[in-house]
Amino acid sequence: MLKHLLLTASLLAATSAYAAPQGDSDPLRANTRVESTAPQRMNLVYDLYRNGQKLGQVTDTFTRTGSQYKLVSETRANGPLKLLWPGSIRLESVGAITAQGLRPTQFQHARSDAPNKLATARLDWDTHRIAYQYKGESWQVNDLKSGAQDQLSQLYQFMFAPSLPADYGLQVVSGRKLNDYRYARGDGGAIETPLGTLATQQYQRLTRQPDDKAITVWVAPARGNLPVRIRVVEDGVTLEQRLVRANVDG
Repeated sequence: MLKHLLLTASLLAATSAYAAPQGDSDPLRANTRVESTAPQRMNLVYDLYRNGQKLGQVTDTFTRTGSQYKLVSETRANGPLKLLWPGSIRLESVGAITAQGLRPTQFQHARSDAPNKLATARLDWDTHRIAYQYKGESWQVNDLKSGAQDQLSQLYQFMFAPSLPADYGLQVVSGRKLNDYRYARGDGGAIETPLGTLATQQYQRLTRQPDDKAITVWVAPARGNLPVRIRVVEDGVTLEQRLVRANVDG
């Protein structure tokens, strides 16, 4: 369950339903606009809770070099619940920043307590294929769609997409497979954050079966759609990330 929060609850991204704003039909001009407005670096810290009890912290770092980006997320448990999850989880997403937002080219999922379980997904946008590697095995998956995200970039795509739709389909690349989800937007209310009390928009997964994972994310429009809270409910267990520190440069 913790693994799902770290890999899929960080959800949401732009899809082909996103359209570039008028005046960005020229790719060079669009990319110049993106580079001039995208943050240079972000360092975000979230407290992680399990059924209301603090489990640990998630530290996300974003860096931009021109039109290229790198995202790293590291999660460590602490306190009495550390026995539920020893070691640390490290997610890494690299790719380009375009007029439609983030365009990942590689995603990795690593566990410090199980180095043999390193999972890598390479996204080939020319052939629309994903090349996977896991435990010495390699395979490919076709049908990579325009606007797809990986399980880390999807969270920060909110900050780079040209618009936030009210209802949309989402294709997400994990370290071992490709998933399709659908989300709807609603009023998330006001949330206390280290940046003050912020009005939020809430995105919630539209589930089909009673046992489907219930996933919700809150973003703050006044802070460039910064993700401030993430929640996953499954099998009677609730995992939640709450923003406790945020530094954004550039």
